[in-house]
Amino acid sequence: MPLTVQEILDDKIGQGRRTHGVVPESPVREAVATMIREDIGSVVVLDAGALVGIITLRELLKGLDSLGPRLLEATAREVMNSSPAVVHPEDSADGLRAMMTERHVSHAPVVKDGRLVGIISFHDIARSAVKDVAFENRLLKQYIKNWPKS
Repeated sequence: MPLTVQEILDDKIGQGRRTHGVVPESPVREAVATMIREDIGSVVVLDAGALVGIITLRELLKGLDSLGPRLLEATAREVMNSSPAVVHPEDSADGLRAMMTERHVSHAPVVKDGRLVGIISFHDIARSAVKDVAFENRLLKQYIKNWPKS
């Protein structure tokens, strides 16, 4: 059975990792401080609890290019990606990997019934792939160890 986005999200939540966000009127300085404090590469932008955008390192660099020294005082709304690529819990991990690779996306918000339920980073995808390979490796070793004798 293929791995789903929900399974990757469950693994992430099981490690105590959570999604961090700011409101559209927050200064970018607050988003940057959150990213540094939490050692994360993105924050979601929420308006009354609804996802309205995302700020990643890419948006910060674009903002630095367009706003220069004013970047940290700009609002999250001014620099956020207002139409991030979102995924759903039932989507396959393979589909998520393909989308993130094709669209050069480092973080994908996970939405269920119109509500944000988490965010998946490319790091989370890589961690899940490593776990899958380790599991398959153990199965293959066990199979070879118990190879029927002729």
